[in-house]
Amino acid sequence: MNTAKEEALSLIDKLPDSCTFEDIQYHLYVIEKIQRGIDRAEKEGTMSQEEVEKRFSR
Repeated sequence: MNTAKEEALSLIDKLPDSCTFEDIQYHLYVIEKIQRGIDRAEKEGTMSQEEVEKRFSR
């Protein structure tokens, strides 16, 4: 697993030279949210599509 610094540097390298600080900040925010979701799924587990559909059909 990469460190936060490595992830940030990788992201910045992929963005166009014309990006703004806001662009960088937004992309870092998205990466953080995705990582939190992955961590939560690993800790709490996930549900299948069928399980979700059953829950919502009640």
